[in-house]
Amino acid sequence: MTYPFAWFGILARTPFQADELIYCHGESGFALISQRTPEIQRMYFQCDPSTKAADWTDEQIWDRFDEILDGPDGFRLQRGEIIEKTVLQFRSFVQEPMQHANLFLAGDAAHTVPPTGAKGLNLAFADVALLAPALVRWARTGDRSALDTYGERAAKRIWKAQNFSYWMTQMLHTHTDANSFTEKRQLGELMSVTSSPDSMKYLAECYTGWPYDLLGPEEPATGTGTLTAPESVGATR
Repeated sequence: MTYPFAWFGILARTPFQADELIYCHGESGFALISQRTPEIQRMYFQCDPSTKAADWTDEQIWDRFDEILDGPDGFRLQRGEIIEKTVLQFRSFVQEPMQHANLFLAGDAAHTVPPTGAKGLNLAFADVALLAPALVRWARTGDRSALDTYGERAAKRIWKAQNFSYWMTQMLHTHTDANSFTEKRQLGELMSVTSSPDSMKYLAECYTGWPYDLLGPEEPATGTGTLTAPESVGATR
């Protein structure tokens, strides 16, 4: 699945722009202001998939951010030297099955998500967290039951992440085919997410990730017990 928009991304020599990440839905598009180091920040704004990064001057880029982020709070980015420009294309994809005989897929080889939900790297780690102990068990004991169910177990998380990533993408970006009804429906969705405690809880749960059983219902070969861990690695692009 492809999307009618992409992200124009920059690395810039600027201080932190805010205490937290900024996700902004503006009348003219979407912007994400993220953080890298105290001196270098990663930022994105919505663009057409055919956009060429080299066609934009630094001033045009900063002006575009200001246009999207313009609001009643008067927030403005601190401008600085742009050291990298890229255009990030969007794609949703899942390869099923994720395994064939002794061939196992993980990470981007098995699935991709749009970056809006920050799930790509998390899913790759989750795949490996399921696959690695299953391989160890098979190598040590000859028991391949966890290997044979790897794809099925991984898919449960993958499709939840696909749903969340799609939802975030559709909710936060502007759409060229939108009309008055769809625009107001989208604003209603955003108002629900920012005002309803239950909606906030759902977004937070999906964004931070879901607990998972590293080896399903069986004990790992090391005898350390079944582990349950939250997904806590932030995705980067």
